[in-house]
Amino acid sequence: MYYYQRIRDLREDSDKTQTEIAEILNMKYQQYARYENGEREIPVHHLITLATYYNVSLDYLCGLIDTPKKLR
Repeated sequence: MYYYQRIRDLREDSDKTQTEIAEILNMKYQQYARYENGEREIPVHHLITLATYYNVSLDYLCGLIDTPKKLR
């Protein structure tokens, strides 16, 4: 699974909108939507922010593992 599918699934599971997550990342929702659609690569610092926000490991967020691991 690609990271952009993971970030969409996590957002939807959290009942958040793209606008809400874009605000957390301090960007416009259109830019965030491009990340979710796989049109643009998401910077590492945004992946770290999202992993922290969703309380999952970067390995899970990036699709390297299939079971979410909670952050400590």
